[in-house]
Amino acid sequence: MNSKKSNTRFIAEVAVFSALAYLLDLAANIMSLKIWPQGGSISIAMVPVFLIAYRWGIKGGLLTGFLLGLLQFILGFAQIYTIIQGIIDYFIAFTVVGLSGVFAGQIKKSFEKGERTKWMTYVTFGAFLGSLFRYICHVFSGIVFFGEYAPEGQPVVLYSLVYNGTYMLPNFIVSSIIIILVISAMPKKMFLHEA
Repeated sequence: MNSKKSNTRFIAEVAVFSALAYLLDLAANIMSLKIWPQGGSISIAMVPVFLIAYRWGIKGGLLTGFLLGLLQFILGFAQIYTIIQGIIDYFIAFTVVGLSGVFAGQIKKSFEKGERTKWMTYVTFGAFLGSLFRYICHVFSGIVFFGEYAPEGQPVVLYSLVYNGTYMLPNFIVSSIIIILVISAMPKKMFLHEA
């Protein structure tokens, strides 16, 4: 595939998957039971970011995650209390999800060879890595900006670790399962684009 066609496909996929991620997050926020008063929800918004990261590598994942954060920030569904907190919880937190693309090569190679267990393991590692970095961002933000909500006598660090873990762990698990199901259902040619 020539480079101009490849660049056009890359831009189109990143744009479509960023919009899809935003819509999935929007749906999760609308259906949310507001369990997390300072923000957070169980959402599959990371799934499109992971898929692009696995198809196009870190570059595609970072860009898709950044655009997701940007859409949340400018379209009004973000819970922003200060600019710095907004940047950490949206721009940085969703951008680093794209670091899961570090496993793109291994996933593609094992997928192409039909090594199901191997590519599923790399998919899970990638989802864990991206989720972990996002979790770290939210924990840091929670310590710095939301410490006042910690119950009296509870260390702020512990409060932030637990609070953010209650939605990030389910997000990681659900996203991993969905990504594996989606990739399993994809034809090889569709997943293994020519770069």
